[in-house]
Amino acid sequence: MNRRLITSALPYVNNIPHLGNLIQMLSGDVFARFCRNKGYDTLYICGTDEYGTATETKAIEEKKTPRELCDYYYQEHTKIYDWFHINFDKFGRTSNEQCTEITQALFNDLDKAGYIKEHVNKQLFCPKCNMYLADRYVDGTCPKCGSTKARGDQCDDCGSLLDPIELKDPKCHTCGSTPEVRETKHLYIDLPNLSKNLDAWMAKTSVEGKWSDNAINITKAWIRDGLNERAITRDLKWGIPVPKAGYEDKVFYVWFNAPIGYMSITKQLADELKAEGKNTFDWKSWWNPSESEEAKGKEHVELFQFIGKDNIPFHTVIFPSTLLGSPHDWTKLFHMSSTEYMNYEDGKFSKSRGVGVFGTDAIETGIPADAWRFYIFYNRPEKQDFQFTWKDFMEKMNSELIGNLGNLVNRTLLFVNRYFEGKIPDAPVDEELWAQVRDLEAKITENLEWANLKDAFRQCFEISDICNKKFQAAEPWKTRESDPAACAKLIHNLCYVIKDLMIMMNPYMPQYTQIVMGYLGKSIKETQVGKETKEGLDWSDLGNTTGLDKVGPTEVYFKPLDQKTMLAFREKFGGQKSAKVENKEEKKAKKSKSEPTVLPVDKQADFFNANIELTVAKILKVENNPEGEKLYIETLDDGSGTERIIQSGLRMYLKPEELLGKNIIVVSNLAPRTMRGVESRGMLLAGDYKDGDKDCVEVLDVSWAKPGTKVVLEGSDVNSAKKAEITGDDFFSVQIHAVNGTVEIAGKKLLACGKPITTTKALNSEIG
Repeated sequence: MNRRLITSALPYVNNIPHLGNLIQMLSGDVFARFCRNKGYDTLYICGTDEYGTATETKAIEEKKTPRELCDYYYQEHTKIYDWFHINFDKFGRTSNEQCTEITQALFNDLDKAGYIKEHVNKQLFCPKCNMYLADRYVDGTCPKCGSTKARGDQCDDCGSLLDPIELKDPKCHTCGSTPEVRETKHLYIDLPNLSKNLDAWMAKTSVEGKWSDNAINITKAWIRDGLNERAITRDLKWGIPVPKAGYEDKVFYVWFNAPIGYMSITKQLADELKAEGKNTFDWKSWWNPSESEEAKGKEHVELFQFIGKDNIPFHTVIFPSTLLGSPHDWTKLFHMSSTEYMNYEDGKFSKSRGVGVFGTDAIETGIPADAWRFYIFYNRPEKQDFQFTWKDFMEKMNSELIGNLGNLVNRTLLFVNRYFEGKIPDAPVDEELWAQVRDLEAKITENLEWANLKDAFRQCFEISDICNKKFQAAEPWKTRESDPAACAKLIHNLCYVIKDLMIMMNPYMPQYTQIVMGYLGKSIKETQVGKETKEGLDWSDLGNTTGLDKVGPTEVYFKPLDQKTMLAFREKFGGQKSAKVENKEEKKAKKSKSEPTVLPVDKQADFFNANIELTVAKILKVENNPEGEKLYIETLDDGSGTERIIQSGLRMYLKPEELLGKNIIVVSNLAPRTMRGVESRGMLLAGDYKDGDKDCVEVLDVSWAKPGTKVVLEGSDVNSAKKAEITGDDFFSVQIHAVNGTVEIAGKKLLACGKPITTTKALNSEIG
């Protein structure tokens, strides 16, 4: 059997994880428990992602050093994962000497192979602090609404995305002095040059490893549309130093070193076990078997990775490219298990607004960890986003967990205690029942082999449902007197099916299943690297109908959730709705008082014709900005022959697939600006509208026009010259509106190829 190396996405250290964040760590845990129980040599690695701008700025806010902040939150994460009974072989940290060692070694490999390039950028520099300022290190006045509370990446008062250089009266967040614009050089990984190796690797591995459709589609889109060089350095202090002359004051970009954390945490575990003098192993036997003496004669390593869909490219493109650029034969991704998003009630999780259930909240509810684990896997968002609601949580817990599985276990084992004096009756095998059960057990096993966790879990409940219906139809409370043999046969077989269910559901609900097995006088085998093995039943015991003889005293483990309690939890974790409404109205009022200067209507058309250039562009690629939770990075074909990169704040409104392939309108002569470390060359046009209480956005669609087509006002010359570069204030001095579905400026229609630009949903809205 191949060895299974398992990782789950590294949670960022400076926050408390919510239910949606927990999906990846829990998914890796379920799969690791299955693999161990099935007999695979298994290693499950995870840890906190600790470097980057967010950690530095959070540390300043909390008046701690980055190390103190990371130490605190690492303990908070550990407490939560321990409570959820996530059995990592090692839950480590990226801020360790092993991560520095391996990251620098991989960088040197890439640099020697010619895969590292150098480019110069403009950035704000604080002479007093003697440092370049990342966007979150800059405060100032918003150039659009006049708010004095704007940051280098965005203005929370008007919602505008900003570049630090755009801010009026910018100040260093650390010392308050005025920064200056300077040029700074950075290093980039040459993904275009690595793409030939990546393409061949991906074509083979995605088939052999049965990647999910979204992983394949997103990765193919990246490769098909061409890869761009990506910066791997930042002007920060908290991070891994760059081992290259001229870059002594820079560190590696967090997205570059974070996946290497999987490798370094493995080495961290090996080093710790060696220091303790127990169960030592060579970390390279997992990550570089061809160069490890320990790995000789052992089975091949298969790397299974559990991530959210927003992290797919980092694990299927960037991290593999880093490994492929090295001369060493590193273990690379085999199977990708990616999920969509879990949202909360009618919106999103928000710690600052008190919306949603976070790890510490789940603990405080008094609801057992296995009930949370049940709900997450019963609804694991494998194909589409899932909305957590307290009503659904109550219904699924009461009907499936308690009414189906709990009912089968309780009624069967209680029957043994009450009518058979705690002794499981000896009786023949019910071949008809076991034919159904074994068929489903085979499907469950196959699904778990490929980490189809939701399907396998629901098939377990199918078995439970079959047994409940059989119990009900057989009426053992009657047949125990009228047909004792039939009663004994039913109860005997149901006890063995329960035994099988507990083995198969143990990865999902480890506490509950061990307790039920204890009622049967048994336990389930548990094993982890560096820890003592707990002997018990394993996957090979499925279908075995011998070995059980008695049932001990039982108790009801899960208690139903009533309507009153459910509503109280929904209220408690729903945030302050009145405050949210008030803040929204305050923002609206503030924005209306502080709009950018707008030209008189009779001058807007002439200003537009002379200054603002709108161009049709096709969206080739959509990816998340790893340091901006609201930002998409879009790669465009604007007809120029050179790809254009822009950013938009559409991540909370539209899915990537709703944007990919669209022909949109971009402000093509807008001055470039850098947002969260990525330069944006332009802005796409869209309008907003309401769907009930939900805020929605419609991107202007010009599907009939080719990339490069100029968008003009009716009656204007399509070939008229425009200003080479305009500012954001220039653009917003002209008002673009959708009026009854037609987009216009000062009463004149906007046209592409002579056809009016229209909207279908944002019928009467401001376009920006």
